[in-house]
Amino acid sequence: MTWLTTPAHARWLETETDRLLAFGRASAAPTGGFLRLDDVGRPLPGPAELWITCRMTHVYALAHLLGRPGAAPLVDHGLAALDGLFRDAEHGGWFAEVEADGTPRDDSKAAYPHAFVVLAASSAAAARRPGADALLREALAVSEQRFWDDEAGMAVESWDRTFTTLDGYRGVNANMHTVEAYLAAHGVTGERVWLDRAVRILTRVVDGFAKDNAWRIPEHFDAHWVADLEYNADAPAHPFRPYGATIGHWLEWARLTLHARAALTAAGDVAPTWMLDDAVALFDAAVREGWSVDGAPGFVYTVDWSGQPVVRERMHWVAAEGIAAAATLYAATGEQRFDDWYATWWDYTEHYLIDPEGGSWWHELGTDNTVSRTVWEGKADLYHAVQATLVPRLPLTPVIAPALAAGLLD
Repeated sequence: MTWLTTPAHARWLETETDRLLAFGRASAAPTGGFLRLDDVGRPLPGPAELWITCRMTHVYALAHLLGRPGAAPLVDHGLAALDGLFRDAEHGGWFAEVEADGTPRDDSKAAYPHAFVVLAASSAAAARRPGADALLREALAVSEQRFWDDEAGMAVESWDRTFTTLDGYRGVNANMHTVEAYLAAHGVTGERVWLDRAVRILTRVVDGFAKDNAWRIPEHFDAHWVADLEYNADAPAHPFRPYGATIGHWLEWARLTLHARAALTAAGDVAPTWMLDDAVALFDAAVREGWSVDGAPGFVYTVDWSGQPVVRERMHWVAAEGIAAAATLYAATGEQRFDDWYATWWDYTEHYLIDPEGGSWWHELGTDNTVSRTVWEGKADLYHAVQATLVPRLPLTPVIAPALAAGLLD
């Protein structure tokens, strides 16, 4: 008997899903979009951010697909913001940050939040919300025309508002979420192009950058995809572009590789052997260099190029991705060790990260596993935690929203 095949554990996961969903409802801003949340679920002051709005729209689309009353209006609230508040009607795409009065605070156009527009639209389309299909078509068109570099087989990073000037920086994080978005779009539309592009990114990053660097994935590159290993060495705890290698991303890339592998198989292809081998290698490297390496339980945030910890704070999303990666590897291999790690990381999460009084999960802990604030304030959103409660109950393909729409929840 394993946790991942135990109906009682599935019921526990469902209870945790609902607890998280209840916490996030107040994040819907009256002026549009969703806001970050504080420790007890109250909106924090500041502009509406595109990535937060998209993540919460995605989460409540999943809630609607789960049959949770009251979720549909929150999905529609997010879609309305993407169709209005964030939309750049003049130049296309969506603003990164918008004030309550509709004034853009950050009018740049970046691949990272635009990938989440595709994800939110895909999930809302799977949930059959009005306007979602048209939004998905538009988001995919913007992604293809503005961010997809077919020669590189990767997504570029960031444009100015008018899509005239392209930043020379290239980033792996935005490409990881582009993979996630393209897999979701493939699951919703059935169009093969999005799966093929996801596999191209995975091949270059996982079977290239990661394998060639002892599984420590370089995150930061120049315009020619030459790694800049010293990028942000003076700002190692940057929330989006930290120095060094990010342990949680190794786990996330492993999971996404397995989703793509399963999608290829479902399409009648023979998936490359590297996909499973590399996913296992990334997982093992994350355990070896990230888990409890400094005398206390928990994953460190980043390591240097020799595998030594740099930022030792424990981020909630890393534990969530560890849980999801262990579940997908167990599904792909049936090996007991992955279920063992899965149980270990849920035990850690329940003991240290889950906040039974304030709600949700603490987003950051210090090296002593008490609440820390070096990177994040409050409990920004639900995306990673909710997905950690759903991935273990779903097949490897299609990904979460289309799987729920197909009635595949265990």
